[in-house]
Amino acid sequence: MCSFYSLCNYIFFVLFPQKLDILFFMERTLTYTITKEEENSTIEFFLKSQGFTHNVMVQLKKTENGITRNGVWAYTNERLKAGDIVQTKLVEVKTSSDIEPVKLDFNIVYEDEDIIVVDKPANMPIHPSINNHDNTLANALLYYFNTQEQSFIFRCINRLDRDTTGLTIIAKHSLSAGILSQMVSAREIRRTYLAIVEGKTECFGTIDVPIARKDDSTIERCVNFEKGETAITHYKRLSYNKEKNLSLIELHLETGRTHQIRVHMKYIGHPLIGDFLYNPDYKYISRQALHSSELTFVHPITKKEMHFQAPLHRDMKCIL
Repeated sequence: MCSFYSLCNYIFFVLFPQKLDILFFMERTLTYTITKEEENSTIEFFLKSQGFTHNVMVQLKKTENGITRNGVWAYTNERLKAGDIVQTKLVEVKTSSDIEPVKLDFNIVYEDEDIIVVDKPANMPIHPSINNHDNTLANALLYYFNTQEQSFIFRCINRLDRDTTGLTIIAKHSLSAGILSQMVSAREIRRTYLAIVEGKTECFGTIDVPIARKDDSTIERCVNFEKGETAITHYKRLSYNKEKNLSLIELHLETGRTHQIRVHMKYIGHPLIGDFLYNPDYKYISRQALHSSELTFVHPITKKEMHFQAPLHRDMKCIL
């Protein structure tokens, strides 16, 4: 039997075939079996313990059969018993209508019903801005989901600079987005970066200096001990090229300040090569030599440990 939304799409296609995308939708159904330990909690308390935010709960309440208990529509204040089956149906019919779908090359590392992990290329901003309307990851993903006939609201979890390559997570619906955002705040998403910097760094080190926006710039950041926010970066040298006087380093972030790696490495005298803001030396590369190489986190829905790796892109690999 077709769903209500599939039927709407069919009717709309017959009447207005050129505007089918208006009714693209996403539907995600989750089923939970209540354990003895979860007995006597309300449905609302149980769902919130699973990561359902207030906004998602409101969305479910507005959806037909958005929350059911043992197959019957349920109030969120109902008390649960062991063995109860709680089912939620999350439906999204909206899409990022302000973003133009554009066919662009990008690499999908992993995808399921809840998340998509992308290895972002260089020279691709994450989302549209004044000077970038149709060349962003958001444009590319909107085109991709349009071809799947799915609604899509762009929700990038760990944003990368335009010229930083590598792994980034995009949530496919409001529930996974809410849970992943909470994980970011709790620093539960572990990120590893690779960078090529000038000079021979120490074998390893920790940079703990605050970062603030530079007074005369809307983009540039700087170390500022009076106004800056806490920023902590750990690094380890992986190799050193004596001929070019360049180090390949691995970095782990305890905080996620804007331009944190780029500002911190410049501060200790080892700026990233090719960095147009902090070290505009393009002898070896035309962009900052920074790559998001690993991501480790717990899946927002399945709760399984997820680990992804992306090798250095060609322009960085060729340098060393």
